[in-house]
Amino acid sequence: MLITASAAVVFGLITIILVRTQRANAMTAVPIWLSGFTAASTGLAGPVNQGLTALAHLLASLH
Repeated sequence: MLITASAAVVFGLITIILVRTQRANAMTAVPIWLSGFTAASTGLAGPVNQGLTALAHLLASLH
C-alpha cells in the first residue's frame, strides 16, 4: 500500500510542477492526474477507469 500511495503522490507532484512551469494547462493536467490513480491502482482507480472508459465510448460515438 505504501508504494501505491506514493505513486499517486508522485503523479500529483508531477502534475503540479507541469502546471506551475506552464508546460501543461488544466485540460492536460486532469488526464495526467487521473492516470496517477490508475497507475498506482489506488482505491480510486476503479471509478477513474470506469469514467475514462465511459468518456472514450462517448467520444467514439460522436463520429
